[in-house]
Amino acid sequence: MRDDLTFGVSLAPTTDVAGNRALALAADENGLDLIGIQDHPYVPDYLDTFVLAGDLLAATRRISVFPDVANLPLRPPALLAKTAAALDLVSGGRFELALGAGGYWDAITRLGVDRRTPREANAALAEAITVLRALWADGTTPVHLEGEYYSVSGVRPGPSPAHPIEIWTGSQGPRALALAGRTADGWAAPIAAYLPYEKWAEANRLIDEAALAAGRDPRSVRRIAQLVGTITGKPGNVRADRGADPVRGTAGQWTQLLARLGREQPFTAFVFWPEEQSLQQVTAFAREVAPEVRRLASVR
Repeated sequence: MRDDLTFGVSLAPTTDVAGNRALALAADENGLDLIGIQDHPYVPDYLDTFVLAGDLLAATRRISVFPDVANLPLRPPALLAKTAAALDLVSGGRFELALGAGGYWDAITRLGVDRRTPREANAALAEAITVLRALWADGTTPVHLEGEYYSVSGVRPGPSPAHPIEIWTGSQGPRALALAGRTADGWAAPIAAYLPYEKWAEANRLIDEAALAAGRDPRSVRRIAQLVGTITGKPGNVRADRGADPVRGTAGQWTQLLARLGREQPFTAFVFWPEEQSLQQVTAFAREVAPEVRRLASVR
């Protein structure tokens, strides 16, 4: 387990603006590193994730914010590059980008976007990463990229972000995991509802192999474990080694679980998805879980 661990909380972009600000402030003031915001533009009573990201960045001072994960089919990469760079600039370098190839296709297509096969979605994700990095690059040379799904013709890069924005992919299948290993800055997909716990180790292995084949150090690919659950007052079952059940246990049990995941797999970041968004849950994770996992990492 590495000692450069980061911890965060993921929020749903509900219309409770004041409530989400309060949760973000609690995360910031209690030492968490990341706030993720789910991105489901087809949900009618959800705010736009990037608008909420700007609001939370304005309300906080230290913590970084990222879409968890951005819905690529509904967010063309050329415009996404501009939006991400702007959020990074106005926040002083506190925006990261987690990017997904698309999941709920029945809902996505209702917004007028064509359905993609897994192969097509993966190819589009690879092209999008190329477009994003080209448009964030320094310099004034116009960018010309001709892709099957995304093309830009003579667009000048800019503005450059305040810091090198990391791109974390929401990959699940073997080809997408290989893409993460070859080109991404991180992997933010392991959520048990999409990828059961028992598949996480194999997914990490595929990322490692692809990184090595591409001449990269596998440790350069950040691994972000995302765990849904509740921090309880009474002990529960928190093995999280099979299936997709939420984690429900005491702060001490959560600490031992995250420490185990960090020892057994190359996870260097942990994002808590509270089943019920509340100040108590965010504060408990920030004060009682994250510091103890860091302490365990420092004494190994």
